[in-house]
Amino acid sequence: MLDFNPFAALSAFIPVVVMKCYVALMIALVAAGTLFDIIHKGSARYFFNHWRRPGARQVGGGELASIAVKTALVDVLASGEFCNTKRRIAHLLTMYGFILHVVATVVLIFAAPAGDLWPRLWWIGGLMVLVGGYWFWFFIRVDVAAEGSTPFRVMHADLFILSLLASVTLGLLWAWLGGLVLFALYILATTVLFGGVPWSKFAHMFFKPAAAFEKRVSEADGTHQNLPTLTRDDPEQQARHSMELLRNAPMDMGLGIKREAPRHY
Repeated sequence: MLDFNPFAALSAFIPVVVMKCYVALMIALVAAGTLFDIIHKGSARYFFNHWRRPGARQVGGGELASIAVKTALVDVLASGEFCNTKRRIAHLLTMYGFILHVVATVVLIFAAPAGDLWPRLWWIGGLMVLVGGYWFWFFIRVDVAAEGSTPFRVMHADLFILSLLASVTLGLLWAWLGGLVLFALYILATTVLFGGVPWSKFAHMFFKPAAAFEKRVSEADGTHQNLPTLTRDDPEQQARHSMELLRNAPMDMGLGIKREAPRHY
């Protein structure tokens, strides 16, 4: 089963050119949806205007390259923005599994390679998505883990993760069991996943690297105004704090709400 290209058998019912056109359409929907999201939320205008603002010092090309490499390695490839280890592992499993699953799907449809490498990668990527995605959905979400809400509570912001899990789950079930009903549901969930970019968090995977890079650059050139820094020994930084009560507070204020996990619901 793991060595079998499910899309090769599908070509007996659906022409390969139709499958290729569908993949191309999904790529176009992602591009158009991401562009719409950037324009609608003003993300591109914000970064462009903020980038042109003069900083306290000039950041050279070599430093910019170093910041770009650090952003790629820490913030993108290692998901360094997540402090919670479990959350980071679940995110990495889902992210790399999704990339592997999508790339393998494109290769299996467009190239139809001989051998068992790409079908296995397709299955491995899908299983990584299921492990990371369902782990996050049932055990790591803030409203479930900390607030005691039911894991079956669905909000508008859950469109991306739910459509992703539905697409991969139905795709693996279809490849395992076969059947046109499962395939139709798989296509429906996949269309919602890639076609719902303007209404989901899909575009964040393209936006977050740019945001992380801009944050590091703004910290380097001194344009990160009104944002708290790691130290409060600078009087100017103390004065920037929005709450007068905390301007002279020490950085280490104890464990606070982190003293004990909120699991008393």
